[in-house]
Amino acid sequence: MRTLFIVNPHAAGGRAARIFRQIQNRLGEVFGDSFIAVTQTPEEVAGHIHRAAQDGLTHLIAVGGDGTNHVVLNALFQHPVPGITFGCISVGTGSDWRRSLGAPSDPFAAVEWLARAKPVPCDLGKIEYRDFLHGDQPAARIFLNIASAGVGGDVDARVNRSRRRTSMTFLRATVMSLLQYKPQQITVKCDGTIFYSGSSYLVAVANGRYFGRGMWIAPDALMDDGLFDVVLVEGMSRLKILGALKSVFSGKHLRRKDVHQTRAASVHIHSDEGPLGLDFDGEVGQGQDLIFTVLPQAIKILRS
Repeated sequence: MRTLFIVNPHAAGGRAARIFRQIQNRLGEVFGDSFIAVTQTPEEVAGHIHRAAQDGLTHLIAVGGDGTNHVVLNALFQHPVPGITFGCISVGTGSDWRRSLGAPSDPFAAVEWLARAKPVPCDLGKIEYRDFLHGDQPAARIFLNIASAGVGGDVDARVNRSRRRTSMTFLRATVMSLLQYKPQQITVKCDGTIFYSGSSYLVAVANGRYFGRGMWIAPDALMDDGLFDVVLVEGMSRLKILGALKSVFSGKHLRRKDVHQTRAASVHIHSDEGPLGLDFDGEVGQGQDLIFTVLPQAIKILRS
């Protein structure tokens, strides 16, 4: 077993590198021969994976937040390593993939959880779009947890601008975005059939169950069934959307008439009113024509 640890030192408010040093010895006992890469920029990740692959890489462990997972998996798909197993120690602001896995939040407990974990197949999502943030160029992203179109991109942008992140950062950013965001007219097709046409705050295309630091947006989502859970929130008054926000933490939002759910292997979202804000595992983007596709059991992940 040869393991590459990708450590994002900026995660957990800059505490990730220190947390990794505290758990490093036990991780070495669990995973044996290992490489450690403390990365300052996303661009460094692909090079570390490529070099480790030449030395017989078998496991890839991300230490950081949901955005770190996103960067690592996109780099891995640019430089595939046959038979690789992916795992993570979640120490970020949101840590929503950890919630979907049922892994503990304490880093020391998370290491013991990984020690018991086995490789299991996991779906990934792919989104293809024209990237309005980078010259309207064709773009594609892999996502592990959840991608969304609508207000989620604005929430992420607010969170990413926060100098000091706390347990309330996502909630404050979400409330501010909901009070200022104007829902756009969109059309959503799921597996080629029109699912919805009208005003919408958000369309979440979910492989995992949580986003926005604990919002239970897709309570029934399964990460290995070859399908997305699609959750759409209609345009509504600001008073109603704040009520919907409260219900999403318990999953009761799915009982609302202005919230719609389905399952699909492909999703096409089009906006007639210009680009939509995008969220991929906590990272931001903008696009107007969006194509989401499930990649069934595309990677093995560590799961207890």
